[in-house]
Amino acid sequence: MAGTREYSFVSWNVNGLRAVMKKDPGFESIVRMFDADIFALQETKLSAENVEPGAGKNRIALDLPGYRQTWSHAEKKGYSGTAVFSKEEPLQVIRTIGCPVADNEGRVCALEFETFWFVDVYTPNAQDGLKRIGVRLEWDEAYRGFLSDLALQKPVVTCGDFNVAHEEIDLKNPGPNRGNAGFSDEERESFGKLLGAGFTDTFRARHPELEGAYSWWSYRMRARERNAGWRIDYFLVSDSIADKVAAASIHDEIFGSDHCPVGLSIEL
Repeated sequence: MAGTREYSFVSWNVNGLRAVMKKDPGFESIVRMFDADIFALQETKLSAENVEPGAGKNRIALDLPGYRQTWSHAEKKGYSGTAVFSKEEPLQVIRTIGCPVADNEGRVCALEFETFWFVDVYTPNAQDGLKRIGVRLEWDEAYRGFLSDLALQKPVVTCGDFNVAHEEIDLKNPGPNRGNAGFSDEERESFGKLLGAGFTDTFRARHPELEGAYSWWSYRMRARERNAGWRIDYFLVSDSIADKVAAASIHDEIFGSDHCPVGLSIEL
């Protein structure tokens, strides 16, 4: 059996990869700066025609030597989408979780490696007025079952935009936002069920009382400047490997999206 080593992971909701590539510093520079073993994205907003070889004028050319690119696209153009860039070749890739209401939206990239599963997720937003709360809760239940099944095989690391601030400490203004999308009782309870199924919120486990640590800010009302944010981007790991976490971080110094990257270092 292979020995363990420390892995570094980064997750970032880029809110449109093409736009981030045009920023300064650009996306490729940021990936090279982190030099992570795995760099996971959410909300790429790309289609297969944008990334596959021979795609023509619509193709984006990512200069990321040393990384194997795994993509999951939504059927609807310019919407959702996830991607995982990994230095190691995965043993297999899964892109659906058995949730008919959202499996065609490119929300999951699950990669199996020798000692762990790595799962990148972009959880459906419940939307204003909780218009999509039914889809959201159906997804949450399916995702919980999906991760639990993977965890029977080997430990799981899952990251991404879970679109929920779990506790009051996870957003600047919990009172006025109670019941809103991302901080409704239903979504918070559902996220709690995921943790209860055998998963650890690595950042909160490492920083149980740290306030003001957020990963998303509205573009409105100078929210980021005022740090009026939400922590909705997470790294969760199987409880069985929670003690292997070396560091869990939020990189709010990185701009380019309404989210910032989050990171994890772990022995696997």
